[in-house]
Amino acid sequence: MRIAVLLILLALPPLAADAQVNATSDYLARMDSDGDGRVGLEEFLDWMSYAFDARDLNRDGVLSADELPGGRGQPISRQQHRERLTATFKKQDVTGDGYLSAKELAAPPQ
Repeated sequence: MRIAVLLILLALPPLAADAQVNATSDYLARMDSDGDGRVGLEEFLDWMSYAFDARDLNRDGVLSADELPGGRGQPISRQQHRERLTATFKKQDVTGDGYLSAKELAAPPQ
């Protein structure tokens, strides 16, 4: 399942060419929907879920093998996807304040 999430994340740039960014500050600005200079969990989940939504062609809330990159792998539900993203968010939130700063956003998850 971890591989499926990784594959989804790797597919992000081609799926959203208009959402491509070139620097951490760009990511922060795009993800920060309320403009407070930091990224909360819901903002992170919304931003990171667009690739899932784009691949879920039949809109059933599950990426089946044929909807996954490469056309194979274990199905993953939108809920499972969001749970994994939540775990990633928590790992990146080094300060534990419930938000990602630009620095935390740029750092790889621990």
